[in-house]
Amino acid sequence: MTVIVGLVHRKRVHLAGDSAGSDGYRLTIRRDPKVFINGPYAFGFTTSFRMGQLLHHAFEAPHPEGDLDRFMATTFVNAVRGCLKDGGWARKDSEQEQAGTFLVGVHGRLFVLDSDYQVGEPADGYAAVGCGEELALGALHATAKLALKPRERLTVALRAADHHSAGVAAPYTYAKTPR
Repeated sequence: MTVIVGLVHRKRVHLAGDSAGSDGYRLTIRRDPKVFINGPYAFGFTTSFRMGQLLHHAFEAPHPEGDLDRFMATTFVNAVRGCLKDGGWARKDSEQEQAGTFLVGVHGRLFVLDSDYQVGEPADGYAAVGCGEELALGALHATAKLALKPRERLTVALRAADHHSAGVAAPYTYAKTPR
């Protein structure tokens, strides 16, 4: 299920996501958004609506300080781990903690958090996660040099994934980091 797309434009992170909730052959259009703002962060999640609900409503987002790379890989990830554990969603497999996958934007930078809590930052300034990831990345790459506004580029990527993936469906929701 899902495609979440994000890009950096003029020191702000713009995210967008679809509304599909799916498990195999069943598809539900959800009213609860997969992209949202929490404190200074913009989030967009895949994997589990429960994980997204915890990040949206229970996560007490720590204020970014110091070296942002170090902060995201330590303080931020530890806060996410605690929130997911307290909310009953964290998992362990072979003694390794696992979560879900989501995009997070802060201070004009876009990060991908993978299920093993690694923090990545795409050099291209855009990213996508979910079952429509490859389709959306192709659209983001193809529109990189066009004079499109961020929301237009994100919509092109969402529509490409929506057209070619059974796990992606409109309507789309959008969020951008606060100024």
